[in-house]
Amino acid sequence: MPTVKDIYDYINTLAPFETQEEWDNSGLLIGAFDSRVKKAVLSLDATMDVCTFAADLGADLIVSHHPIIFSPLSALPKESAAYICAGNNVSVVSVHTNFDKAQEGINANLCKILGLRDAAPVENSFIYKGSLESEMSIDDFAQLVADRLCVSGIRYTDTDKPIKTVAVGGGACEEYIEDSMKVADCFLTGDMKYHPMLDAAEKGFAVISAGHFETENEAFLMLLEKLQAQFPDVEFIRAEQPNPIKTVEL
Repeated sequence: MPTVKDIYDYINTLAPFETQEEWDNSGLLIGAFDSRVKKAVLSLDATMDVCTFAADLGADLIVSHHPIIFSPLSALPKESAAYICAGNNVSVVSVHTNFDKAQEGINANLCKILGLRDAAPVENSFIYKGSLESEMSIDDFAQLVADRLCVSGIRYTDTDKPIKTVAVGGGACEEYIEDSMKVADCFLTGDMKYHPMLDAAEKGFAVISAGHFETENEAFLMLLEKLQAQFPDVEFIRAEQPNPIKTVEL
């Protein structure tokens, strides 16, 4: 039966943990490498609900994108995700910035979901770029993004310029907007604040802010198929984590 270390090592071949950012906390965060794994749960976040779901299933492992422990803990209260996992012998491996930038990681998968061709990383950044099959207006491309990512509300800057090349950075990647402006007609990310979007609008550059959860959830869960193929004796289960951010549909 595979161990946590076996699964960790395989993930490491796809998204080397040594490539995570200095401020990140990816890796084995709860549990032991020698623990055997019969059931594993995948989820974008290791929330209390997800951890309870895993414990109730009798899962041995959670693989999450966002680290279950990010900031130093001063206490471990009973009403916490980490306590639930530790108390139920559920190990947790979190795969964050190393998976963002991996060749088959978040941003590469986001290109696949959007149907972008010739996807490739943009030098010295997390982001990827690719090309649409044919040019689209920003309105039409924003609708495509909304449809493919199941976005109920979307923010974007207007432009008359057609969209052909797209740079993508799932989650919080607004610091890469200048890089994207050099290589693409549009930048798609999850979280973008008002003033960077205003600056882009002033320059006539298309930016789409589609939501952190929306730009990462499905792109991360595409890892499940690879894990299942590599470890057929382990049951990998997708946690149906709801989007924690609600949008009013008008």
